[in-house]
Amino acid sequence: MAKEEIKKILENSKKELDKDYDNSVKSIKDDLSSFKKKTLDRI
Repeated sequence: MAKEEIKKILENSKKELDKDYDNSVKSIKDDLSSFKKKTLDRI
């Protein structure tokens, strides 16, 4: 494989990982908000 190909693959992988990370953070925050709301509703 050429260096350029490897660079391109690494950049694409980084973009995918960043996107997955952002989605995970958003999902966790949504879950926490939901949990807080449910807990407050029970009190």
